[in-house]
Amino acid sequence: MSALTFHAGPLALAHIRAHGLRARDIGIVPAAAGGPKGLVFRALDQWVFGDWFPKSPRERTLIGSSIGAWRMAAACQRDPVKAFARLGELYSGQRYTSKKPAQQEIDEVVRGLLAEFVRGHEDDIVDHPQHRLHVLTVRGKRALEAPGGPRAELRGFAQAALHNFASRDRLARMVDRVVIGDRRADARWLRERFDGFHTHFSPLTRDNLAASLLASGTLPMLMKPVRDIAGAPPGHYWDGGIIDYNLALPYARAHDAPLHDAHAGEAAELVLYPHFSEHIVPGWLDKAMPWRRAARGPNRAWLDNVLIVAPSREFLSKMPRGKIIDRSDFQFYGLDHDARIRAWNAAMEEGERLRDAFAAFVHKPDLSLIRPL
Repeated sequence: MSALTFHAGPLALAHIRAHGLRARDIGIVPAAAGGPKGLVFRALDQWVFGDWFPKSPRERTLIGSSIGAWRMAAACQRDPVKAFARLGELYSGQRYTSKKPAQQEIDEVVRGLLAEFVRGHEDDIVDHPQHRLHVLTVRGKRALEAPGGPRAELRGFAQAALHNFASRDRLARMVDRVVIGDRRADARWLRERFDGFHTHFSPLTRDNLAASLLASGTLPMLMKPVRDIAGAPPGHYWDGGIIDYNLALPYARAHDAPLHDAHAGEAAELVLYPHFSEHIVPGWLDKAMPWRRAARGPNRAWLDNVLIVAPSREFLSKMPRGKIIDRSDFQFYGLDHDARIRAWNAAMEEGERLRDAFAAFVHKPDLSLIRPL
């Protein structure tokens, strides 16, 4: 059994059937929020960005929330193989003095992690020759515009959850999407309004890179909101996954305008999405609402040019605790940080099977493995 499952929209499937899976045709790479889950793709990310893509250079949009944004920042560093290894080491190496650490301690650990991760690589990330990085964040409104402490923040997010339960559009009363992205990118497919959220676009610079990555991964209540990111609208910022947990975005718009590139020639605009499962859950608050999954809703055509590659059940059965690593491991292992780190390192090493399965598919696509989204 393969370590990977493949799930494609109709346009992606038709293109792969006609041409195979070519790096030159990948124009967008999304990366979901999900904390430690993203670490299982370390080896796959290293191969894609360190080997496969460099052989077919072209402009690509890399877009992510939370750990996904951090992964895509690793992809933009001069040596992505080393960058993904360093991200895995830094993220898994988090240590706290309590099973329930205070906001201050979490903030200090995460800020230190990100500072070490991006220090000396700011220009590589912001000015990559081909990659165009976009970091997704959320800015609060109304009760979340400037909450005066943890209790006020809790009340604000309780209101947001109630609004979201009614509809995604009602959640838009409480939060805006802010895309802090490459100033060179056109990304018309993303800029034209596509849902109920007001979306701000701000340039990503070396001066706001660390703050943007921190904001994209700032968990409500567990961490203090990031305030007033340079070059972005003033306000309080939190995890981009609140709105864009699995990045249910209008990717098919990009397929209508194929790239003509000096390196790639004429190329398609396919979306390669290494993801934790075949399902795309729009926002973090939608996790318990299966009817909100992107492929089941009225906007399912957004995914027509998407190829999701996800760990198989067989792969997950080999993971520590029989599941993909996630934030619950912090509670499970408690202060036994060494045991957690060993488990996460084992998961990242097991992820080499994901890399090998994907490389084998690229070399010889087996269309029988692809399921419709």
